Amino acid sequence: MAVESKKAKRERAERINRVLTEHYPDAECALHFRTPFELLVATILSAQCTDVRVNMVTPALFDRYPDAESMAEAPQEDLEELVRTTGFFRNKAKSLKGMSQALMRDYKGKVPRTMEELRPLPGVGRKTANVVLGNCFDVPGLTVDTHMTRVNNRLGLTKNTDAEKIERDLMELIPQPEWTLYSHRIILHGRQICIARKPKCEICPVREDCEYYQKVVKTGKAETAMKGVKGTKGAKVGKPGKVAEVVKAKVAKAVTGVVKELEAKASGDSGAKPRRK
Repeated sequence: MAVESKKAKRERAERINRVLTEHYPDAECALHFRTPFELLVATILSAQCTDVRVNMVTPALFDRYPDAESMAEAPQEDLEELVRTTGFFRNKAKSLKGMSQALMRDYKGKVPRTMEELRPLPGVGRKTANVVLGNCFDVPGLTVDTHMTRVNNRLGLTKNTDAEKIERDLMELIPQPEWTLYSHRIILHGRQICIARKPKCEICPVREDCEYYQKVVKTGKAETAMKGVKGTKGAKVGKPGKVAEVVKAKVAKAVTGVVKELEAKASGDSGAKPRRK
């Protein structure tokens, strides 16, 4: 891909979003919730945890503590036990209790509807606030998680790894009304096709507009460390067979050297010093 103008990148981003819309027509928030409070809790629990695991934990949690009032009075130890399997359970339980107490103190138990009001709540960052605003109050927001970071970098829509910088980059490329659904589509795409270790580029619907595919996969210039293969550090590899070819060449060279040495010995002139016994 040649260096593209802002206009060309914006047009490419819009094509990508259009194709992903067709490919993932039912994209939606993967966390299960019935109220803004439940989504706020679930999103806090989703940090360093899969949505599947969170969805397994929240039914019991909400049965016992369905709202901010009840969760604000919950014993810390009880919350910890209920959310234990989501990881970092002590910090998460502390955040849930603190967030609920703040809602009771400042908002009469209701979840506020603005970024400025949500972000100061315990356990709530910009990502969590965007999830709640976009899925509960129809306020468009870009949810930058690990999938959004990886996929948008591969697509070439950002070069940043910082979540807020990625969000700003995408704001310039994706129409604002599409921000929430674009996030859902990219996250789904990251889970199903553009996976971390080995993206399924051969079935990717947006590969022709993907910088990673055009520069790396299609041209066969992917770099690999090829650990364990001496002398191949930094070698250019575009296909799995390339590694085998490099190893095969190394082995062939070594065999050739041994054959020449044996031939030299047979002729009485090895050209090498005798080995000590």
